[in-house]
Amino acid sequence: MSKSVERLSPAETVACCSPLMSSTPLSTAQAERIAPLLKALADPVRLRLLSLVYAHEGREACVCDLHDAFDLSQPTISHHLKVLHEVGLLDRAKRGTWVYYSVRTEALADLAHLIGGGR
Repeated sequence: MSKSVERLSPAETVACCSPLMSSTPLSTAQAERIAPLLKALADPVRLRLLSLVYAHEGREACVCDLHDAFDLSQPTISHHLKVLHEVGLLDRAKRGTWVYYSVRTEALADLAHLIGGGR
C-alpha cells in the first residue's frame, strides 16, 4: 500500500507559517521549504519580472511582452519566469503557442505576513 505525501510549494509553505516575528520560530523543515522562495525573489531580474507582470495590462504577460525591458535573451527570461512559477509566485496558462504568466497575489500577501508586513 503506497502512502502519498503532499508536497507544498514554498509559497504554500509560507501560508502555513507563523510570522517570523512571533513567539513560535520556524522549524528547520519550514525554513528549508521557504528559502527557495526568498532565493527566487533575491534575483534582481526575477524581482523586476514579477513587478512587470503585475503592472502589465490585465495583470498578466507573456515573454514577448517582457523581452524589451531586458537586455536578455528570450530563453533566459523564460527560465526566470519558470523559477518564479515553480516556487508558486506566478501562475501560467498556455494559449496557443504563448504562455501567459500572472502573479499569485495571495502568495505575496502570505509572504508579507510571514515577514511581518501583514500585521
